[in-house]
Amino acid sequence: MTEATGKYSITMPRDIAEAAKARSGPSGLSAYVAAAVARQIERDNLNEIIRVAEAEHGPVTDEEIQALRDQLHQARQEQTQGGANAA
Repeated sequence: MTEATGKYSITMPRDIAEAAKARSGPSGLSAYVAAAVARQIERDNLNEIIRVAEAEHGPVTDEEIQALRDQLHQARQEQTQGGANAA
């Protein structure tokens, strides 16, 4: 079942609208804009979660962020190597 849609009028700079239209592909401009707005809502929600967490636990340090990035990089390498070994 598809979600209900509504028709809205928005205003944006012409160059942004033309770039979006050029990139929208077969799904069309409306789908492209809807996806962009959905991503922005996700980012806004994540930023709110971060604000609440930092208010409760303090800010995340650059060192903590780098350590997590290193862990993610390591996990991706292991996953890639495991996939290559399984083939």
